[in-house]
Amino acid sequence: LLATADKSDDLVDENVRQVLHDLREHLGMEVIFVSEIRNGNRMFQHVDTAPGKELIATGGGSSLEESFCQCVLDGTLPQLVHDAATHPAFPQLPATPFRVGAHLSAPIVLSNGKVYGTLCCFSQGANNSLTVRDLQKLECVAKLTAKRIDIKQARELQEQLSKWELQPLDEKHTPAASGALHKR
Repeated sequence: LLATADKSDDLVDENVRQVLHDLREHLGMEVIFVSEIRNGNRMFQHVDTAPGKELIATGGGSSLEESFCQCVLDGTLPQLVHDAATHPAFPQLPATPFRVGAHLSAPIVLSNGKVYGTLCCFSQGANNSLTVRDLQKLECVAKLTAKRIDIKQARELQEQLSKWELQPLDEKHTPAASGALHKR
């Protein structure tokens, strides 16, 4: 795992963090995280873990190719897996530094259609009690996360644009004053 950032992404706000924590606990999972896909890497923008299960951390990351996230995005692995070790796709899955048993994953798709990353949760042990309804809850939170990221990105863009707001030119900077335009 690569450490590439010092803190969580400001785009993932406190409301989303609380919802992620509550969802992880509700599902009985050990880890839940928001990842951003950037330059071929999967970056952990926010991670919430059960006590004693700090298997990954906010600010870390790894190659997207070597992740379960990519396997879900490309269809090698379904979004809901009760036990990765017994799944038929297991031989094609990337090696992990710890056992991944139960796994739920949903893409975070922004309003422009771009996949920002994924919302995933997992436990080291199998969990046969997970249902499609649990996956739907994760997908709803992924949509909420995408909306919050969209709002924050729009605000950041607006702030950047306001810094570049055009000011009216004074007369000495007009083309006529500089001799650039000539009457014939």
